Amino acid sequence: MFGHVYTGRRVFVTGHTGFKGSWLTAWLLRLGAEVAGFSDGVPTTPSHYDVLGLADSILDRRGDVRDRAGLGKAMRDFRPEIVFHLAAQPLVRAAYADPAATIETNALGTLNLLEAVRATPSVQAVVCITSDKAYRNDEQVWGYRENDHLGGADPYSASKGCAEIIAHSYFASFFDTGPRCATTRAGNVIGGGDWAADRIVPDCARAWFAGEAAEIRSPAATRPWQHVLEPLSGYLLLGARLFASPAEDGEAGRRGFFASFPLAGEAFNFGPSADAAQTVADVTRALQEAWPGFATRMNPAAACGMKESTLLKLCCDKALAYLNWRATLDFDLTMRFTAAWYAAYRQSTAGENIDMAAFTQRQIDAYCQLARRAGQEWSSDAIRY
Repeated sequence: MFGHVYTGRRVFVTGHTGFKGSWLTAWLLRLGAEVAGFSDGVPTTPSHYDVLGLADSILDRRGDVRDRAGLGKAMRDFRPEIVFHLAAQPLVRAAYADPAATIETNALGTLNLLEAVRATPSVQAVVCITSDKAYRNDEQVWGYRENDHLGGADPYSASKGCAEIIAHSYFASFFDTGPRCATTRAGNVIGGGDWAADRIVPDCARAWFAGEAAEIRSPAATRPWQHVLEPLSGYLLLGARLFASPAEDGEAGRRGFFASFPLAGEAFNFGPSADAAQTVADVTRALQEAWPGFATRMNPAAACGMKESTLLKLCCDKALAYLNWRATLDFDLTMRFTAAWYAAYRQSTAGENIDMAAFTQRQIDAYCQLARRAGQEWSSDAIRY
């Protein structure tokens, strides 16, 4: 898959112990990459990273992305060829509690990452992951495009908008001749192994495990829900295309104009199909159908004091046109994949013999098989970039 680019490559992942980072690390290992991770610790207990036992399979470096010298040394020591930057303070409510730390981590952490790249000649491709909340949200009913205004009415959104601006200034000022870099913005990501606070699926899972009703603060909020493997497939595809030059991958002959599109320095949205934009209430109903005995209770007062968008959608036409990427799972499959992971984990903690690392890999394999059936180019073994 992904043109066999990752086989035997040295890949550096910041934020590898987090929810998205641990899924990405597991997939990179499946693809045959040699992975080094950089993180300030495991963010939750339990954690997807620990459940999978990833520390035994990678070079696990601990440090804070706000520490420029430490991050730079870790990268230079490993000499990666490809870098994925996911390290961040990812929670809206936590950003209200400590806005300075959020902005320092998300904006200045991105700056430090790019400084480390500048000092590491081995790096050939960089994918910086920000968020759909980097956009200035005017509650429009159509999806935001990559050239729409950046900004945010809350500290978290502002930090992600700043990270985008910093990244693109470095692309234009220092990386015009390499390494090849791009940014990505994804919608609300769900999936097994997320245990962060104040997120709808982990909150529901914790309540279900404890035999309690989950508190729902914004049942009408609409989001473009997507399984974690959806944007990760986009990140991996973009990284592969950035790493492989057109002269090597034969794209000029196969795609003509699109091969000459400058992926480097660009931003890409990765989001689900339109039918996956559902309300929080829709998510909780799907979980109730999958989890026996699970219940919810509404508490709109819990949302007071926070500016949280009601509607936020992305337009992913650019990823389709220039990367031939599109989402694979509809809302129903997204929820089934997610609910199944937590159900299996609950059984494993109750004493049943379930290997969650193997279960996670089976979900990756199942997703790839569905992508192959859907004609997703990246999932074909015949493609070489």
